[in-house]
Amino acid sequence: MKVTIVGCSGSYPGPDSPASCYLLEADGFRLLLDLGSGSLGALQRHIGLYDVDAICLSHLHADHCLDICGYHVARTYGPAAPYPALPVYAPAGAPARLAAAYGMPEEPGLETAFDFVALTPGSYEIGPFTLTAGLVNHPVEAYGFRVANGSASVAYSGDTGESNELVKLAAGTDLLLCEASFVEGPDLPPGLHLTGRQAAEHAAKADVGKLVLTHLVPWNDQATVLEEALDGGYSGPVELARSGAVYDLT
Repeated sequence: MKVTIVGCSGSYPGPDSPASCYLLEADGFRLLLDLGSGSLGALQRHIGLYDVDAICLSHLHADHCLDICGYHVARTYGPAAPYPALPVYAPAGAPARLAAAYGMPEEPGLETAFDFVALTPGSYEIGPFTLTAGLVNHPVEAYGFRVANGSASVAYSGDTGESNELVKLAAGTDLLLCEASFVEGPDLPPGLHLTGRQAAEHAAKADVGKLVLTHLVPWNDQATVLEEALDGGYSGPVELARSGAVYDLT
């Protein structure tokens, strides 16, 4: 399995990265985890615009899903349109929410370009991947994912505060893409995001092979985020996510 970080900026696109988007490839199949603000453009540095086979949206905040609207334009009006409806696994409210963001009626909404599948906790066979979705700790319906192909596996936190479900999803995976939106400080709101230290604590509990800190909010000092993660009790390798970084998992 090949994992490419398309976008890893938290809350909004930063100067060095779009918002959340991760490309997973195996056996010629291309799966996106999230398609956040600005990510559709950067995605085309790695694959063709029409080479996506399925999309999974962790939740419906703009920095994780909004470029679905632009992708609807490409798939509806592109040179070989209409393209086949693309499977999009997402929280149940996605069709109405994204149609509203696009500015079109709910019917037919974006479903002319996408085949929406309502996510619930559990496992899905998506091409060569087995994807397991679990509810994590965020103010809206939000999922973390575990994706496996053969012996290779990756976990993705989406957006979450401290979460036992994330530990379960990530248990024994080769790679954990874990959000680290906050830096340590007093009165951090619970049930929203993680610090670097908390991300490392989750990685240690899950005994993952490698921790990559994602959802990096541009106003934070990222060296501080990394330093806090290194003090989080996880003994494996830790690094900051970077747009364009590639991980080959076997």
